[in-house]
Parts: sequence; structure tokens; C-alpha cells
Amino acid sequence: MTRSMTAPYRLHYAPDNASLIVRLALEEMGLPYRTVLVNRARAEQRSAEFRALNPTGLIPVLVTPQGPIFETGAILLWLADTHGALAPAPQEDARGPFLKWLFFTSNTLHADLRMLFYPDRFAGPDPAAQAGLRANLTPRLREHLAHLDAVAAGTPDWLREGQPSVLAFYIACLMRWMALYPRDFDRTWYLPGDTPHLLRILEYLETLPSVQAAQKAEGLGPTPFTAPVLARPPEGSAT
Repeated sequence: MTRSMTAPYRLHYAPDNASLIVRLALEEMGLPYRTVLVNRARAEQRSAEFRALNPTGLIPVLVTPQGPIFETGAILLWLADTHGALAPAPQEDARGPFLKWLFFTSNTLHADLRMLFYPDRFAGPDPAAQAGLRANLTPRLREHLAHLDAVAAGTPDWLREGQPSVLAFYIACLMRWMALYPRDFDRTWYLPGDTPHLLRILEYLETLPSVQAAQKAEGLGPTPFTAPVLARPPEGSAT
């Protein structure tokens, strides 16, 4: 991680939030960047200053020389295309398959996971309605992972062991959070061994210097994807 004032990118982040996915991509690409902590304990993501960057009040935001970018999938795709790394180029045959699974991960898997984590935002204050929503979501999430595991079984260059990609980093972080959250919910529905091809990718990613840099920066522990523990960040809070 680079905190130089001359770094072209500024990542507004909170530890072990979706900004982690962007941090991993920046680190793997070897790009200089600065970080700006968004303190969730003080709800700084709802501040006027932060909403001037992202009116939805969601983390992350990556400030670039061309202006701020929000939405995790959009940031990842922009970085990959701008720097020609971690994704198939627009002219490559693999581009279409990569894009459909990147958007599936962002728009379907990640979106469903948010409902599991924050059922009150989608089902209202009734605990029974929240429980019902969660009960319906877990089989859907297992199905989503099974689809991605089947893709990984085919070992495309953008989702296989030995080849990092923005999609691999995205899936790895989502699987990390499935193992940890929500803390008030029985998480035995999720077993990494059920998706062996994805699990091998997670094991590989943990060997990368980029992942080790993120571990240190956000207090993720030595096995952040295969055997995750709650983050103990040096600054800010993961919740």
C-alpha cells in the first residue's frame, strides 16, 4: 500500500468492507494509492462530504484523475481496462464470459448477500419477515456459489488457481464474509468445501503478496479466505 501524496488514486474505505476488494486489485496491479478511512462507527459514509463523492452513501469510492467512481464492480472493471490487468481485454474472446460472471457476482451474489446481512433494510422491522427472507436467501446463495464453482472447474484464465483476476478477488471476499456474517445467524449453511474449485482459488490467493499486504493493512489474519477470523484493523472498524 502506498500513502504518497502524489498517488493518482484515493481509496475511501472501511476495514473489511467492499473496499477490500478494490484494495486487493490495486495492490495486485502494483498501483500507487492513498487510503482515506470512512469511519462507520461515526456513520461518516452518510456525511455530506462522503455523499458528494457517492450520493448513495455506500463504500467504496475510488477517486481517480477523471473523478470519483463508486460501485465495486464498476471500479474493478475500470481499473482492469485502464491498466490492462486482471481481466480479459475488450477485444478478447474471453471478454463476454468474464463480464457476465463479473456482473452476476456484483448484481446477484453480492446483492443477495447484502439482504442476508441487513434483512431489516429489505423486509422491514418484523423479525419473522426478516427470518423468512434469510431462510429463502441461503439456498439461493448456495446455488450462486455452485454456478461459480462450475465456471471455475473449467479453469478459464480469469477464474482459476494460479491466475489472479478482479473476479477472483471479488468472489474471495464475498466467501470470506459468508463465513463470518451475520453473527446472529446460523452460518452452517455455508461450507467452503462444497465449492472445491473456488476453494483452491482462495488457497492460491492467500499466497499472494497483494493479499498479505491487505491482511496487514486491515487486520484480516493469516488465512482471510479459507479460515477467516473477524478483522482487527489498526484503524477504524469493520462494523
